[in-house]
Amino acid sequence: MSMPSAIIVGVGAEQGLGAALCRLLADKGYHVFIASRTLEKIAKVADAINASGGSAEAIETDATDEAAVKRLFEHAFAPQDDIDPPDFIVFNAGINRHIGFRDVTAAEFEEFWRIGCFGGFLVGREAARHLVPLGRGTVIFTGASASLRGKAGFAQFAAAKAGLRMISQSMAREFGPLGLHVAHTIIDGGIDGERLRSRRPELQADALLNIDAIAETYWHIHRQHPSAWTQEIDLRPYKETF
Repeated sequence: MSMPSAIIVGVGAEQGLGAALCRLLADKGYHVFIASRTLEKIAKVADAINASGGSAEAIETDATDEAAVKRLFEHAFAPQDDIDPPDFIVFNAGINRHIGFRDVTAAEFEEFWRIGCFGGFLVGREAARHLVPLGRGTVIFTGASASLRGKAGFAQFAAAKAGLRMISQSMAREFGPLGLHVAHTIIDGGIDGERLRSRRPELQADALLNIDAIAETYWHIHRQHPSAWTQEIDLRPYKETF
């Protein structure tokens, strides 16, 4: 009997949202195609999953490179006896740091846009090309507070995230009637992962979003009945003001 499969684009540290999604899906019986620019990091995630009895494959992929994204999808959707074509795709790539508006260079602004928005377009387009003919599947884009509002010093991040949100809305309206569930998650708060913990070790866990709890929400979205699909959901810890 073949197993279902998923593609997770934008996986970094083992204690991060992307890796948590990969582990959850592996626990659900999925073969996981793990994609990121840094092969060393995703190889660790894949090795840990395989060592625990799951099934995962690390594929070095620059989400801003059209040819690389096409290769990822062609590989994942190639016919295999024991693995079904993916039915769950997540775009989780992005970068974020504070830069005063007068100090943002054109190159920096374009880098934020290419990783956070253009990469989402490429992944979303390939997902639609492969899933719509099958009449099923889920595509989830990871957003942020900046998807809805621009904060001082984060114009470059907000522009990318707002653009990604519009991609998700346009895809949902175009492809929802064809059986493709497209959703956007607004992560409104800090994520309790390795990246933030290394910079702000003093933060309390209950003031941050737990990576496994976020992953469970993504899984719930994927399993929703088509009569009650979520297009957008916001997640925040109970202590976060909004």
